[in-house]
This record gives sequence, structure tokens and C-alpha cells, in this order.
Amino acid sequence: MPTSSCTTTHFFTVDVEEYFQVKALESVVSRDQWLTRPSRVARSVDMLLDTLARHDTRATFFCLGWLANNRAEVVRSIVHAGHEIASHGFSHERVTALSRGAFRDEVRSSKRALEDVAGTAVLGFRAPSFSIVPGFEWALDVLIEEGYRYDSSLFPIRRPGYGYPSALRAPHVIHRPVGQIVEFPLATTSIFRYRVPAAGGGYLRQFPLGVIRRAFREASERREPATFYIHPWEIDPDQPRLPVSRLNRLRHYRGLGDTLPRIERLLGEFSFGAIGSYMPSLERAATPLVRSGAA
Repeated sequence: MPTSSCTTTHFFTVDVEEYFQVKALESVVSRDQWLTRPSRVARSVDMLLDTLARHDTRATFFCLGWLANNRAEVVRSIVHAGHEIASHGFSHERVTALSRGAFRDEVRSSKRALEDVAGTAVLGFRAPSFSIVPGFEWALDVLIEEGYRYDSSLFPIRRPGYGYPSALRAPHVIHRPVGQIVEFPLATTSIFRYRVPAAGGGYLRQFPLGVIRRAFREASERREPATFYIHPWEIDPDQPRLPVSRLNRLRHYRGLGDTLPRIERLLGEFSFGAIGSYMPSLERAATPLVRSGAA
């Protein structure tokens, strides 16, 4: 049972991918090698499912369409445990590397593959590497046209590689020429007036846990749900070490053994749920949603 006195329910999300499908390792593992690598995602997902079950928490799992085609049992295990399936694209390709047509193929094929395996509607999307950045707002139009009702790709920070500094911190409705979509930005906090990423993932492993707790405590005090994320490979300290640069070794491997205990701490302190469970009320609400004319 969460120890926080605030009743705000935040969003627990998982970006489901194999350990070798991440940007830090793409220089040594090409896409045509993916099926030749030993799969480790099922065990890590099962550990996350067990952890969430102990805390009676439902989550949103942003899955690759590639997994639906090649590791369908992982998607089914998530559904059978009562969690939400959403899309993380098909092949973990960043939006910034795609044309509009190629991005449409990615989100359409991913949605179809995941729905076929899960047997449930896929409502949400998260871009690999949070790669809907300024200048790529057309991706939101494509998502709306392809039947997605929400996105969770905007990270309201300034950082090399990704980030949408002007994005609102609270969940909000984005109005586009083709319709509207609800945005669930990633959690941040401010230190000396500088906005700091504090949503989980590598930041959970690299930063003091207090930074992450601060972001969710502040959001609770504002009565705004904040979004947490993690990858299955981040709770797998025994994964193979691949020969990448020192910087990428630090980004990918540092803190892996501490991740699961830190997740347990957060689940014990704060209340979390799945994004899709709150969509009907959030779409109708005047608050806490902040309406935005553009991303």
C-alpha cells in the first residue's frame, strides 16, 4: 500500500524491447541480427509482472510490433496479467529517421500486430527514444489518422537527442488540424529553475532516487498524474555486455542491479495505474488536463 498521503494516481509504463534493441547498442547489433541474439525479454517482463502484482498495480506496456510477431508469448503474458498494451512502434526506429509515409507504416503495422496478438484495442503510442521533437509534430497527425487516442512521447526537457522543452508537464489535449490527441508527458522536476528529467529509465539508474521521488511527490502535491517509465532490460544485470563505447557502457549498464529495488520503493510510496484506464475521464475533464493548441 503506498505510504504517500496524496491520492493522486500516477502512470506506470514499460517500454518493452530486447536488451539489444536500444540506441546505445545499435552500432554493434544490426536489425538483421536481432533474431540471432538470445532473447531475455520474457524473464524480465515476468519479473516486472510479479512486482506489479505484489503491489496490486496495473501498468501500460508499450510494446514493439516486432515482439508481437516474434515473441508473441510476451505480449500475451502482459494481457493475461491484466495490463494495457500500447504501441512502441514496429521496429524501434526513431521518428526523426523516418519519412511521414514510413512512420505511418510503422504505427499502422505495430497497431495491427499487437491487436491481433493481444485481442484488445491499442489506444496509445510512445515513440522510441521519445523522438517526437520540435519540427516533427506531423507525427501526431499520423497517430490521430491511424486511430490512436493518446501519445506519451513528449519529454519536457532540453537534451541532445530528444526532448520537447516547451511541452506542458501535465497531461493535456493537443488539438491538431486532423483532430485531437491526449498527451501524457514524461515526469520532470526543477533544480535551480532548470527542468530535470525524472521519469525513470536511465535516470532512475543514474540519478539519486530522491530526484525521481521528488518529481512524483511534486506532481502529487499539484494533484497532477505524472508518467514513469522503465525497460525490462533495466532489471537484468546479467545481460551480455557488448563492446560499445565507454559512454554507452555507462548509459546502458550502470545501476542495473539497483533498478528493481528502486521500483519497489516507488511502488510502495506512490499510487500508479495504467494510462488507458483513465482515458475516458481524462478526455472529458476540464482539469487536470490543460488544453494546448499545438505540441
